[in-house]
Amino acid sequence: MKGKLLKRIDWYIIKQFIGTYVFSIALIIAITVVFDVNERLDNFLKPEVTTHEIIFDYYANFIPYFIGIFSPLFTFISVIYFTSKLADRSEIIAMLSSGFSFRRLMLPYIISAFIIALCNFYLNAYVIPSGNITRIAFQNKYIKNKKVEQGRNIQLEVRPGIFAYFDIYNAPAKMGYRFSLDHFEDKELVSRLTANSIRYDSLYNWTIIDYTIRDFDGMHEYITTGSRKDTVLTFTPSDFLISENDCETMSSPELGRHIRRQKQRGIGNVQIFEIEYYQRYATIMSFFILTLIGASLSSRKIKGGMGLNIGIGIGLSFAYILFTKVSSSFAISGGVPPMIAVWIPNLLYLFITVYLYRQAPR
Repeated sequence: MKGKLLKRIDWYIIKQFIGTYVFSIALIIAITVVFDVNERLDNFLKPEVTTHEIIFDYYANFIPYFIGIFSPLFTFISVIYFTSKLADRSEIIAMLSSGFSFRRLMLPYIISAFIIALCNFYLNAYVIPSGNITRIAFQNKYIKNKKVEQGRNIQLEVRPGIFAYFDIYNAPAKMGYRFSLDHFEDKELVSRLTANSIRYDSLYNWTIIDYTIRDFDGMHEYITTGSRKDTVLTFTPSDFLISENDCETMSSPELGRHIRRQKQRGIGNVQIFEIEYYQRYATIMSFFILTLIGASLSSRKIKGGMGLNIGIGIGLSFAYILFTKVSSSFAISGGVPPMIAVWIPNLLYLFITVYLYRQAPR
């Protein structure tokens, strides 16, 4: 009978946790959509924008995107809300009096946090990136184009010992200007190609226009010139024309491959991709940390009631978001490695978790 009672209590807490989370996240998403529609109404009323595109290209991908953003915050608020209700009705006291330890009471909380964290990770790592491609394309076309269409002073390693350089590259025209391709062997320059312009045709296929090739053999130099040369170069404009939203369109495996490839080629500005990559994994831990903080904070019946607990919880959650933004800015500036930067908020809040857990009622 005792085991059955414990199982019933576990399921009761899990249903309360997940039910409150689903309700709260649905409520904030509904509010967010209303505000977004109000803000974008002028764009949506353009004659070229169809209702099908607004619903299925934009909002069908907008909603999962913001669920991923809001999930840790509203998991925390949900825990505080329903646990405060349990404490206010003296249900926590009854559970502890029936033989539950506070540690045992946390089991259904951890199970619920695991379910939400797993679903959130799958969304962020695989579902949302593919949807972001469509959503961002809609935004670039009808709202505000944030796509990077031109780059200057671009240098990258095509493969070991071979380096490419563009003075300017224009994406709409698919043209690069003042292009060079240097080939080194044992740190010595053995060949250099320079060209007035280069045109991108298709995957890895480029056409070099008005070029000069200098081959070096000791003290001798051999020069070859031409007006047009079709060649294969194993990079595409997307490798060096990087928009701020590009990292959001890649699944986690794609992000990992992209980061390794960019580092091998000596291309800078990969910090934002590394932050996105490591943040997806650090967020998993944040669900457990915020859940334990919320449960420990709100499990005690206090004079201020539920409102005080929710106020403290919102303050802690916004402080967590602030720490996340600040630590990410350190990584972008190059002062802190991205992997460490994204874990700093979790490490700081881990100390808060331990303290509050020890102060919780036993």
